Amino acid sequence: MSTEPALMTLTEVARAIAMKQVSSHEVTRALLHRIAQWQPHLNAFMSIEAEAALKAADAADAELAKGEVRGPLHGVPLAHKDMYYDAGHVATCGSLIRRDFVPTVTSTALQRLKDAGQVRLGTLHLAEFAYGPTGHNAHYGPVRNPWNAAHITGGSSSGSGSAVAARLTYAALGSDTGGSIRMPAHFCGVTGLKTTVGRVSRAGAMPLSQSLDTVGPLARTAEDCALLLALMAGPDPEDSTCSHEPLSDYVGATKGSLKGLKVGVPSSFYVDDLDGEVARVLDETVAVLKREGADIVTVELPDQRQLSSASQLVLAAEAAAFHKRWMIERPQDYGPQVLMRLQNGLAVPAITYLEAMRWRGPALAAHNAATSGVDAMIAPASPVPAPTIEESDVGGGPNAPALLQRLTLFTRPVNYLGLPSLTVPSGFTKSGLPIGMQLIGRSFDEATLLTIGAAFQRATDYHERLPKLPS
Repeated sequence: MSTEPALMTLTEVARAIAMKQVSSHEVTRALLHRIAQWQPHLNAFMSIEAEAALKAADAADAELAKGEVRGPLHGVPLAHKDMYYDAGHVATCGSLIRRDFVPTVTSTALQRLKDAGQVRLGTLHLAEFAYGPTGHNAHYGPVRNPWNAAHITGGSSSGSGSAVAARLTYAALGSDTGGSIRMPAHFCGVTGLKTTVGRVSRAGAMPLSQSLDTVGPLARTAEDCALLLALMAGPDPEDSTCSHEPLSDYVGATKGSLKGLKVGVPSSFYVDDLDGEVARVLDETVAVLKREGADIVTVELPDQRQLSSASQLVLAAEAAAFHKRWMIERPQDYGPQVLMRLQNGLAVPAITYLEAMRWRGPALAAHNAATSGVDAMIAPASPVPAPTIEESDVGGGPNAPALLQRLTLFTRPVNYLGLPSLTVPSGFTKSGLPIGMQLIGRSFDEATLLTIGAAFQRATDYHERLPKLPS
């Protein structure tokens, strides 16, 4: 365990505060010091609430001194993607349209973390309306990758990935509709959990796609993700789509062994046309899992490109439906890339959308049949390491659109099927950019993914490596 407060994991710092080895004030001040150093280079925060955070930390310390403990996150400072409503606080959603929006409700996921004792540190940057895979934002500028500031973080949870990687927050809520947790986890070298659709309430979180949106954490370790999931998961009367499926002991699952678990490696699609260094890291990751006791088998999946296309259709139509009024009344207040994508959604025929929705059940059944012999699958989170901000910009030349499509090629099928997926740091390129692998599980079986991810992290140190502050 690190003795420097800002470098501890979420689990470590929560325990240290509870045991009075360090105060919430000390921890909060340590993070604020790092934020002051890193924020000019990264643009990861939308707002930094230093005075309020220190005041809240002092209150948490005073409560602890009296023996009053709110919960497992008592006094732990956290910042989250600026699309989770917190009553009385501005939630910009990364947009001009909601630049001054002050919600009157608090999102259920955020409220459960507040009830557990977290201290509000500020809010984190994101792609406009969470609709972008890179980290670009036409209004507030791009978020930059802590490992190389010329490269993207991935989106839309760009600030979350960047801030967690640079140790500016112990963890952060993201959202995943087409890869928006797993992309930043892969590109920034952190752990990201895309939950099963319905596992965590979406009430009070800015909607993008009503049938694809999921709430989940980005953190430093699988153990940290398990802690947050345990606090957030479960039914919510404010969200009728939230599942009553039984919960698991997520934190306990991280102590498990890989022995007896079968991990599938897809025979195609997820292993096709990979960047050479991504392919190398996949092979190395599979070797570690095998060495730690997992049984590695080959899995033949149904056509994943059809799933990817169907996911895009559903997302485009549902996002356009939500934004239709603003597109009519305030088109000038959108960034050009987001407006173009939303307008494309208006062109999706109702029949096409309904067919894509109707096919989800049979597609999931086919997937389950193909993977019935394994506990989870492993695949790259993306075919490539992080491209540069310049080459992935909407104006970055004739290859930019194809690049953007390729970035999320391996994440969209998982969203369409509604399955859980855990991305873990798995290696680095020769130039020092992180590479992540995603574990894909069965519906509502986040626990097995956390078992595998935690076991992998006990056997490797990729999640412990730190980016260096740019000079």
